[in-house]
Amino acid sequence: MATIPLTTRGAEKLKTELHQLKTVERHAVIQAIAEARAQGDLSENAEYEAAKDKQGFIEGRILEIESKLAAAQVIEPSELNADGRVVFGSTVELEEESSSSSVTYQIVGDDEADLKQGLISISSPIARALIGKEAGDVAEVQAPGGVKSYEIIHVRYV
Repeated sequence: MATIPLTTRGAEKLKTELHQLKTVERHAVIQAIAEARAQGDLSENAEYEAAKDKQGFIEGRILEIESKLAAAQVIEPSELNADGRVVFGSTVELEEESSSSSVTYQIVGDDEADLKQGLISISSPIARALIGKEAGDVAEVQAPGGVKSYEIIHVRYV
């Protein structure tokens, strides 16, 4: 099984979700199924069907999270020493060359990505273009509107 890179923050987020699913959601759906069964005829009981569907979703998500955590390679960005190169977990300040606009991203795992918070997935085109480069280098990214060039201003490990 391939390892899945996660930051410590991302691993904690998954563990929290797993705990919530196992301790709260699972018990709530079991209770909902019991209440629906008490209503009698299950063949035309929409509440029962909805609860069973939700139970399937919850159990599937629990298995998915457990699998990801078992295969996870947890990386603490502040402990990285990549000699100024862009690697998984690093925070990169970029300047788009055409507009001179500045943006900062942290490269994280797929489950952690949230563009609004400046977290981009390691599998995104921009992250793939940045990996291995260092401050002063230019990364070219194939975007839907054409190729965009970004100059790496600063690389941090926080």
